[in-house]
Amino acid sequence: MRKAKAPEVDMGQVRSIIDECCQDKWPVIPLVERLQNEIGHIPPQSIPIIAKAVGLYPSQVQGIISFYEQLYTEPRGKNVVRVCRGTACHVRGGKTILKLVKQHLELDEGETSDDLEYTLETVACIGVCALAPNLVVGGTVYGNVNPKRVEQVLKKNEG
Repeated sequence: MRKAKAPEVDMGQVRSIIDECCQDKWPVIPLVERLQNEIGHIPPQSIPIIAKAVGLYPSQVQGIISFYEQLYTEPRGKNVVRVCRGTACHVRGGKTILKLVKQHLELDEGETSDDLEYTLETVACIGVCALAPNLVVGGTVYGNVNPKRVEQVLKKNEG
């Protein structure tokens, strides 16, 4: 599986965020969310520093990060593309939509482009089954997607 190379992380910035967040009573989740928002991901090398600052073991901090799907330790693309694999989307052509998205982005599920522009994910359900098949780019949901519309949606969201 291809993973984008993580950019160099400013550990001074990491330590500054940790120091600010550790003033709260339960800092772990707000702390890792802030790191992710400001750096783009939670750098793995920051986990022992976080653990020490909040009085936990590194494995406990890693457990918290891995428990929440919206937290990640690998860089992700500026545009996260999610293709629905739910039943309604599946019976209305979701498999074809996924195939076309993979071809257009030249990515497989779980991969991030080298330029950190796109990350491709599949999800069990987006929650708008009446509009199946569905595609989400960034925070925008595109319903009733067909092969021609896949190309339009992805070109609309390019650089």
